[in-house]
This record gives sequence, structure tokens and C-alpha cells, in this order.
Amino acid sequence: MDFLKRIGMLIILIAAQVLVLDSIHLFGFAMPLLYMYIVLPFPIGYNKAAILVWCAAMGLVMDMFTNTPGLAMGSMTLTGFIQPVIARAFAGRDADEGMQPTMRTMGGGKYTWYAITLTLFYCMVFFSLEAFTFHNVIYWTKCVIGSTALTVIFILTIESVRK
Repeated sequence: MDFLKRIGMLIILIAAQVLVLDSIHLFGFAMPLLYMYIVLPFPIGYNKAAILVWCAAMGLVMDMFTNTPGLAMGSMTLTGFIQPVIARAFAGRDADEGMQPTMRTMGGGKYTWYAITLTLFYCMVFFSLEAFTFHNVIYWTKCVIGSTALTVIFILTIESVRK
């Protein structure tokens, strides 16, 4: 994916999140965090510093629009940091360095687990930083699991219709 396509995806994800998805709170705790989708399609051999810059930029913009100073940026940057390791683990050692993790290149099952793993990690970091305590661990667990499930449903929907 080249630079302009990635910028376009960044703008679309920000607009969708800010204008539509931020108002969804299913059952009072599950919210789709679709903007984290930008971290999933980075190719296997992509520059790790560039991944961190893209993720930090997306998080920074989301923090500015949602008034959550540092929350999305920290979560996105940490998720971008582990993305190459997770992508390599699901793609296999013999995967081409330029392979982009998508449903078509990895297969439906592997891609689904890849998306669940990164989304679950992101939601755990995001809600841990948001709460900054484990005083109400039941509510934290509901937020993590509910938001992960809702976000993965949106991600798989996008992947199934993507060219």
C-alpha cells in the first residue's frame, strides 16, 4: 500500500470514527475502535520506525478529536510496536517480506485470528490506560471483550469487501 492510499485510509478511518462510531456504545461498554485497523495491513517487512510513526500519528489525531490526551496515541504506538511480531507469527517464517496481511493473502482463518489478537491487545492497552486501575475489573473485562468483538466484526466486514 503506497503513501497516498495509506493517507486516504487514515482520513476515512478518522472520519468514520469521529462522525459515526464514537457515538456507539453497545450495552454501555462496547464501542468500536475501528481506527486501529490502520495497523493491520502493514507488510511483513515494512520499516518498523515507519509503522510507529503511522500509528502514533493516527493516535495523536484521534486524541485531538476525542479529547483523550495520549490515550489513543499510547495504545496505537504500542500496538504498532508489536504488529511486526504478530504479523510474522501468523504469516509464517516462509512468508515474503512484502506480503501484506489481508484476508486474501493469509486466508480467512489466519487473518481472523491475526485481527483478533492485535485488536484484543489494543483494547487491553486502551482500556487499561483509560481506567488506570483494576478496581472494577468486571467492567474493564466487559469493555475489552465487547469492544474487541465489535471492532473485529467491523474489520472483517471491511476486509471481506476490500479489493
